[in-house]
Amino acid sequence: MPIWSNLTNENAVMKTLSIVIDGQQVPFKQGQTIIEAASAAGIYIPHLCYQPEFTPHGSCKVCAVKVNGRACSACTTPASEGQVVDNNSDEINASRRSITQMLFVEGNHLCPSCEKSGDCELQALAYHLKMFDAHFPHLFPQREIDASHPDIMLDRDRCIFCELCVRASRDVDQKNVFAISGRGIGSELIVNSPSGTLHDSDLDVNDKAAHVCPVGAILIKRKAFDVPIGERTYDKKSIDGTVLNKVEK
Repeated sequence: MPIWSNLTNENAVMKTLSIVIDGQQVPFKQGQTIIEAASAAGIYIPHLCYQPEFTPHGSCKVCAVKVNGRACSACTTPASEGQVVDNNSDEINASRRSITQMLFVEGNHLCPSCEKSGDCELQALAYHLKMFDAHFPHLFPQREIDASHPDIMLDRDRCIFCELCVRASRDVDQKNVFAISGRGIGSELIVNSPSGTLHDSDLDVNDKAAHVCPVGAILIKRKAFDVPIGERTYDKKSIDGTVLNKVEK
């Protein structure tokens, strides 16, 4: 084979793949999603149901961006050469703000009295998106609290149906403790146990599913104020800086 042919093949392999996000050239590796490429480049795309160690779910739609003018979920859309991504426009952030507002009114999120305040991703995202009110009427759904487990409490009032606990229990803990039942406002986080409560489930305090909740739906008992208000994760740094700092590590 001619030498020039080998060089051409090597150059093709070495070519850096890239997309454009808000005017910035961003490299990506084959198989990465848009949110993975963005995070690696230090660009924050707001999200709630996405976590790098789990298969992307695409349920919350907070990470929606426009790719070549078309709305897509950044966590499920593969990065591809030639993509032009809008992530930080007024239109996109207004849509994210509306989604966040709906999440607040579809549950019972009382931040001043919530023990997750300062560590809650929903609360931190609301601050990031400059959400100043709930805008929509509160629905105040009637959901049961399950305090039957000796070490873990389930407060369904705060569940945002991101399914992180479902995926963690299934994919990491190999237990399938949690699932989502129902549709719309009738949706509910349910427990796979004979009684339907946590006390006779397989959930252990050391399970991934017990620690992955981004809000205050799953809480470890007797740990509420180990870290005082004012010294918690998002009291010190905004959610965009915190998330990107985790990626860098």
